[in-house]
Amino acid sequence: MTTPSEPLTPASRPALPRPGRKLGPIAESVGSAHRAWLAPMRDTYLKSGLTLSELSIRVRLSKSKLSELLRGTGLYPRWEIVLSLSVELNMPQWPLNRLWRYAALEAHKTREWIDRCSERTTAALTTSHTAPPLDHCAFRELVESKYTLYAQVFLDDDQRDSAVSDTFDILWLRWNDALASPDTRRFAWAVLRATVMARTPHIDGRPEFGAAAFDTVALRQLLAAAARMNQMAESLELFKAMSRLPDHQLDVMVLLSLCGFTPGGVSALLGVPLATVQSNERHAVHFLESVIPPPETERTPA
Repeated sequence: MTTPSEPLTPASRPALPRPGRKLGPIAESVGSAHRAWLAPMRDTYLKSGLTLSELSIRVRLSKSKLSELLRGTGLYPRWEIVLSLSVELNMPQWPLNRLWRYAALEAHKTREWIDRCSERTTAALTTSHTAPPLDHCAFRELVESKYTLYAQVFLDDDQRDSAVSDTFDILWLRWNDALASPDTRRFAWAVLRATVMARTPHIDGRPEFGAAAFDTVALRQLLAAAARMNQMAESLELFKAMSRLPDHQLDVMVLLSLCGFTPGGVSALLGVPLATVQSNERHAVHFLESVIPPPETERTPA
């Protein structure tokens, strides 16, 4: 299979322990968009076998500044610095640039600042542009419309499209990891879910998706068929209860109930056995029936 880059050290020879202080974790204050490109870059660095000293010489950046960049502390990095790191780490630059731009907006950088940071490297970026691996493209063609249906339950149209696009950019950066995982579909779904949930409003730690969910095709058909004002209130109560489900059960119920998938389709999309999907559905339905009272029957006059 085609992969976006070759590992910097042979797979059969693990990287030697690095001398010096261990690189600290990504700072908790780092936003989701920033983390989307920073985490793959850190992973690539940690697998490369390079030390901070060696990398700092190659990119002409002090060890302290390089450590800050790889932990997400300090000022949001300029693109030319991120680009120089991507060259040394042999990372695909186009998806990295798109993710860097989105994160710059999250970091409250102006579009003028973003364009000014990129203008010196635009020609080099265009020259180095390469297409994603063929198997990545094939995978995207297979699942993109299905990912969009899922994202639409939680996000408005602009956020939905951005989340799905960013998902495939992240997967491009981490395609070697995806292929090496037990199941590429499960790996990719975890990336999609994390990207969508990072943009979804939350209340008490649970996703709030009632407003966006009313735009789904399945629900519009339901409302048109019911033609009852109280259907909206009942649906919002259902969404609130669904948000309390464990993550796997919530995804299964969203795909089955709001996206119109069959259990077999959900199994294929998530990369999990059909029995697991059916078990998640049973447990979810049992919970929902326990917290949502049955509708009152209309009383007929005596």
